[in-house]
Amino acid sequence: MPPPKDVVKIAIQMVGAIPQLIELQQTKPLASVLKDVCDAWSLPNAERYALQYADGRQTYITESNRGEIKNGSILQLTTSPDQEAERLYSGIQSNNLDVKTDSLKKLASLSQDVTFAQEFINRNGLKQIFSIVEEGNDTGEMLVHTLKAFMELMEHDFVSWETLSAAFIKKVVSYINMNAVDASIQQLSLSILENMVPTSRLLFELVKKEVTLDRLLTHLQVTDAQLQLKAMALLIALLLAATDAERRDMMDYLREKNIRQFIHKNIIHSSEPLGDEMAHYLYVLQSVSLNLCERRMRTSMDPYSQEQRELLQSLRQTAFESEGEAPASNFSTERRRSLCAKEFRKLGFMNNSNPAEDLRHAPPGLLALDNMVYFSRHTPNAYSRFVLENSSREDKHECPFARSSIQLTLILCEILHVGEPCSEVAQAFYPMFFGQDHFFEELFCICIQLVNKTWKEMRATQEDFDKVLQVVREQITRTLSLKPTSLELFKTRVNALNYSEILKLRQTERLHQEETLAVPVLELRERLKPELLELIRQQRLLHLCEGTLFRKISSRRRQDKLWYCRLSPNHKVLHYGDVEEGVHSPPIESLPEKIPVADMKMLLVGKECPHTKEKSSGKQNKDVLELAFSIVYDVEEYCLSFVAPTRYEVSSKGPLGRQAAASCPCQGTGGREGSCACVCPWGGSHSEGRGGWQGWHQGHLCSASPVLPLDGWAERALGQGDDKRANTDGPRCPAVHGAQAAAPRPGEHQHPRHTPSHPKAPQQLKLLL
Repeated sequence: MPPPKDVVKIAIQMVGAIPQLIELQQTKPLASVLKDVCDAWSLPNAERYALQYADGRQTYITESNRGEIKNGSILQLTTSPDQEAERLYSGIQSNNLDVKTDSLKKLASLSQDVTFAQEFINRNGLKQIFSIVEEGNDTGEMLVHTLKAFMELMEHDFVSWETLSAAFIKKVVSYINMNAVDASIQQLSLSILENMVPTSRLLFELVKKEVTLDRLLTHLQVTDAQLQLKAMALLIALLLAATDAERRDMMDYLREKNIRQFIHKNIIHSSEPLGDEMAHYLYVLQSVSLNLCERRMRTSMDPYSQEQRELLQSLRQTAFESEGEAPASNFSTERRRSLCAKEFRKLGFMNNSNPAEDLRHAPPGLLALDNMVYFSRHTPNAYSRFVLENSSREDKHECPFARSSIQLTLILCEILHVGEPCSEVAQAFYPMFFGQDHFFEELFCICIQLVNKTWKEMRATQEDFDKVLQVVREQITRTLSLKPTSLELFKTRVNALNYSEILKLRQTERLHQEETLAVPVLELRERLKPELLELIRQQRLLHLCEGTLFRKISSRRRQDKLWYCRLSPNHKVLHYGDVEEGVHSPPIESLPEKIPVADMKMLLVGKECPHTKEKSSGKQNKDVLELAFSIVYDVEEYCLSFVAPTRYEVSSKGPLGRQAAASCPCQGTGGREGSCACVCPWGGSHSEGRGGWQGWHQGHLCSASPVLPLDGWAERALGQGDDKRANTDGPRCPAVHGAQAAAPRPGEHQHPRHTPSHPKAPQQLKLLL
C-alpha cells in the first residue's frame, strides 16, 4: 500500500551524529518535528534549532515551504535563523578583523535565504552594513563580502532602495570612479547602481550625475568580461530610465565617442564568445537607438512648416535643377507651379500639386522624408540615376521614388520593430547595426535601390506596386535572418537574392507542400505512422533526459542566475537545481531538487502561470508571457515555473496530441470524464477534458509529447496541418506539453530535414524527408 500523500521519508543529519531516517508528517507542526529530532540526539532547547536542505542553496525549512520537501530529501539540523542572525549581527561589529570578515562571508552566503534575511533585517542589520561601507576605507576581501551581502539582502524587497543614504551611494560610486580598486568590488558596485536606477527618479539623477558616461565607456574597454558586462548593464539601466530628451542626448554623446564601432570591434568580434546577458544588452541598446526614430515616424508633415517645405523642395532641386539651368523662381507663379507639379510627379508623389499630402500619414510620417533627403544628399549619383531613369520610362512602367520610399520606410520600421518596447528576454541584435552610425538611413539607401532593381526584374507597372514591395520585404527579411556582419555584406547578399531566386524559393516551398498532399505519400504516411510516432517518442525522451538551461527572471530586472532541469534516465523523476555560468550539462547528481512525474497534475501557460501573475501589470511583457509555463504538482498544487529560452522551445499546442489518444485502447474516446482506464508505459490514465477530448495524461509521459516544432518534419510526415490541430483548451499533461521546454537546448534547432538517430528508423522515412 503506498504511503499517504502527507507523509515523506527523509534523512536528517548533524555534524558528529548518526543521521536519522524519519517519516515526516506534513500535518504535524514543525516545532514538534524539531523537538522529536532534538530529543533523539539528546539536544536541549529545540527552539534554537532549525532544519535546512543539506545540498544546493541550503534553504531553511519553514511552515510555508515545507510542502516542497520530497521523498528522499536530505536535511540537516542547524542553528535557527534568528539565532544565526543574532550571532552574525554581533560578529560584523567585532573589533577582531578575522571574526568580522568571517561573519560577513557567512552573512553573504546566508542572505540568499528569505527567512534568514528577514531576521537579520529585523535586527537593523542593514544599518551595520551601511556603517561598514560609509566609514570604512578597506577595499579588500571584507568589502567584497559586505557588498555581496547587501545585494542579497536587497534582493528580497524588504527594504526600499530609496531609503539608502546619499553617503552610502556616493561611497559605492567612488569604487566605480577609482582606478586602483579590485575588479570584484567594481562589479558589485555597478550591480548595486544598476538595481538602484529604475526604482526612483531621484536615484536615477544622482547616479547619472555621479557616474559619467565617459567612466562607463572606460569600463567597457577593459579586458575583464564580467566588469564589461556590469558596465553595459548600468548603461542600459540609465538609458531605459531616462526621458526621451535625456535618452536622445545620451545616445548623441555615445555616438560622438564611437561606441558602436568599439562594440562592433571589441565585443561582438572579440575572441571570447558572446554570452546571453551581453547579447540581451546589445539587443536593448539597438532597440533604444532605433526607437529614437519613433518621434519622426509618428509625426505627420506640417504643410505650413518652412523647414519641412524646404526639405521637400530640396528633393526636387537635387534631381532636376542643374547648375547651368535657371531656377524655377525666375518664372511666373503659374509656370513655376506647373513646373514643380510636373517634377514632383516624376519624383513619384501621388499628389504632385501638393506633395506634402503624401507625407501626412503617420507612420512613417516625417521619417520617410528624412530618408529621402538623406539618400539624395549622401548618395546624389544613385538618387539622380533612380529618378531620371524612371522619368524616361513609359508612364505605366516607371518606379515611383517617393511612393516607394514612403512604403519602404514603413516596411523597415515594421521589420526592425521601431517604436515597440524592448523585450525582457530577447537577444536578437544585428551585428551590422553596430558597424554604422546612421544605420537606419544607410539601410534605407541600400533597400530603395533594391526596390528599383526588383521593379525592373519584375517588369512591373503601377498596378504591381504592392507585389513588388512584398517581394522586397521578403528579400530584406530573408537576408537579415542570415545575420550579416556589415552593411556591405548585407548589400551583396540582398542583391544576390534577386526576383528569380525568390521565385525559385517560393516554388520549392510550394512543391514541398503539394508533395505532402499526393495520394501515394498519404498512403505511405499512414503505413509509417506507428513507427514514426515511436521514433518521435524516443527522440523526445532523449532530449528530456539531456535537459535544458533556464534563466531566472525577477519582476525588477533581468537576472544572471541559471538553473537546469532534466528528466531522470528511468523517466520517473524531474531533477532541477541552480547551476553556475558556463555549465551546460550538469550531472543529474548535482541537481538537488526533484519532482516525481507521478505527482504532476497539469501545465499552465502564459497568463495562467503564477510567476506572470506576480509581476506588476506595468512590467508585463508579451514575450515573457509567450515563453512562460508552469508545472502543477502534488495535492497542494505547488508549481515549478519556467521561462523558456525561445519560442521554438515552448510551442504548447499542436496536432500530435491526437496521436497520444490514438495510441490508447479507447482510441481517444475516453467516455465520461475520468472514466478511461487505459494505461501508458508509466502508469496513469488519460481523461476527457472540458468540452471534448483534451488529451492529457495524468502523471506520466505519453508517446506524443510535442518537443519538436509542429510545423517541422514530424508534422509533415503525419499530415497534420494547422487546420487539423487538436483542441487543447483544457488541462494538458505537463510531461507532454511542458517537455518541449527541455529540448532541444538553447541555440540548437532541429532542421526539418534532419532525422533523429534511431537504430530502427525505417528506410522509407528517407522518402518523406
